[in-house]
Amino acid sequence: MKSAEFYNVNLGNVSREKMIEEIAAYVHEKPEYFYDIIVGCDSSSGDHPVFPIVVVVLRVGAGGRFFVKKVRFEVPSKQFVHPHQRIIKEVMLSCELALEVKEMLQHKIDEVAGADYQFRYIHADVGEGGQTRSMIKEVVAVINGNGFEAKIKPDSYAASVVADRFT
Repeated sequence: MKSAEFYNVNLGNVSREKMIEEIAAYVHEKPEYFYDIIVGCDSSSGDHPVFPIVVVVLRVGAGGRFFVKKVRFEVPSKQFVHPHQRIIKEVMLSCELALEVKEMLQHKIDEVAGADYQFRYIHADVGEGGQTRSMIKEVVAVINGNGFEAKIKPDSYAASVVADRFT
């Protein structure tokens, strides 16, 4: 995934490296809390969909922060026409970003002893109630195959709520 800026409501546009520094600083600021770091993605429909990918950092019981990156593709209009293609692209973008960020964060956060966090979930915008129900096994297998655990609707708020706001 090429380097691009992430957006945070408090910081504006930041580089990937700055995002990592900010997340580590947020965890180190109050190490007595438990932190859950999650990645999720959604997409808009249309010929040239937008894929907002979010990194959510929850200070469990005390709020959180998020960073969003909008990915656009200059592609022939038919590549993402089918919802299945868009969902798979969402999952692949989430896995790719999660793998990169997890490694970068691990080095930064673990520099300070006592930080209590987990980075194990990827939220997918699929669920039992809609047209994506037939994709659940496939999506979960891709996420698990990349070393993460999948959360689906209604528990996939990083994708279905946070990222959805930026489609």
